[in-house]
Amino acid sequence: MTLTEQLAGFAVGVRAADLPDEVVHESQRILLDTLGCAVASLDDDGAQRGVAFGRILGAGTPESSVIGTGEKVSHLGAAFANAELVNALDQDAVLPPGHVTPYVVPGALAVAEALGASGEQLLEAIAVAHEMSFRIGKCTDYLRDMKDGVVTIPKIIGYASTIFGATAAVGKIKGFDAETMADALGIAGSTSPTNSQRAWMMHAPSTTIKYQLAGQMALTALQAAHLAELGHTGDRQILDDREYGWPRFIGTRRWEPAAIGDGLGDTWTFTPFQSFKPYPHCRVMHAIFDALTEIVDEQDLAPEEIESITAWGESFVQQPTWTNETITNPRDAQFSMTHGLAMAAHRIPPGKQWQTPEAVNRPSVLALTERSTFAPHPDHAAALAKDPAARASKVEVRARGKVFTGERAYPKGSPSKDPETYMTDEQLIAKFTHNVDGVVADAEAKAVVDAVYKLADVAKVGSILDLMAPR
Repeated sequence: MTLTEQLAGFAVGVRAADLPDEVVHESQRILLDTLGCAVASLDDDGAQRGVAFGRILGAGTPESSVIGTGEKVSHLGAAFANAELVNALDQDAVLPPGHVTPYVVPGALAVAEALGASGEQLLEAIAVAHEMSFRIGKCTDYLRDMKDGVVTIPKIIGYASTIFGATAAVGKIKGFDAETMADALGIAGSTSPTNSQRAWMMHAPSTTIKYQLAGQMALTALQAAHLAELGHTGDRQILDDREYGWPRFIGTRRWEPAAIGDGLGDTWTFTPFQSFKPYPHCRVMHAIFDALTEIVDEQDLAPEEIESITAWGESFVQQPTWTNETITNPRDAQFSMTHGLAMAAHRIPPGKQWQTPEAVNRPSVLALTERSTFAPHPDHAAALAKDPAARASKVEVRARGKVFTGERAYPKGSPSKDPETYMTDEQLIAKFTHNVDGVVADAEAKAVVDAVYKLADVAKVGSILDLMAPR
């Protein structure tokens, strides 16, 4: 069997009743966080462009919800709009190779609502999509790849590897058999988006569509699934052919496909690496933010009291998008390291408030940005080599004639050797509640939480999305 056929067989064979408890639990948590992230983004200008394009795509049967709006469009339009909403504030769940959830969940969610699919079917789709994306991502070049003991960013990287999981999730909802699923995955490989993330890193101020247009990924997955369902055949050798297939034309130097099939169907591998983001900001700064906010809270420091902030963190982020201090919109702010330090020091509650134009352009934030600096942590690479979850981080705050210092080995939201970094259900629910505040009524928000944590018992996925309509 080709790799594509192995993945297809795995996808169609998954049954919710057979999923390990940790896979069920993590898939439920992913869905809850995804719904909250989408609603939190409703006022974001960039997200609204995605919603507007979703409406253009949405001609036809109003069958699937634009999350948090009460509006229904075609499943194609909803998938695009929701993918853009989920990723807009950059607080969506992360899993190596990086962002996976905003690419793989929206298409399956839109189709599930349109077809009247059950929560059990969506649970299976989410689990399959994340397992498949994690396995394929492990085979390819990665942002934190090491060379001679140094973290060395490959010249071509991105999230094209998620197209297979996104397509499988849609096929899972549609009830594809192994043959149709294999064709869908083959088509997905042949129509895969490119890996353009490195260009985004190097050109600042960067494009507001960010490192990968989430809506495009969702649409490409739907396209592949529909074409296979209509009878098109896919290239089933697309993953096996290193010379001319998908690994070549998406630009990865490293291709280690053994990770795809090793224990596939017997061993679930993604859950120990699934992370959730407390801050609407690039993940590279989160451990520093944890230490910084602790200092500011304990010392009750006002921004104007802070003479300077000096931070040390991930060694590879000396790229224009991260070093940029020209903040023209909230997307710039999501990745600027020094601007992020200034935001964290202002004690604005993490969530949608961080990304309002008023907060991003607040004079005191911009002034503190100029008093903040970032440098690579000298122990970052060594720590990463020992533990892929490690993020050696340090921050010094000068204020009141003193120097306050904080350090972290791991960021909050990631499973690690430190049990305190795991984001508990209670903390994830609090994040969701904060994100939907002002849009979804309290009673409905609680009902969504209850339904998601009992997803296998939900008769129709659409009932959850109906609860997300504004009140």
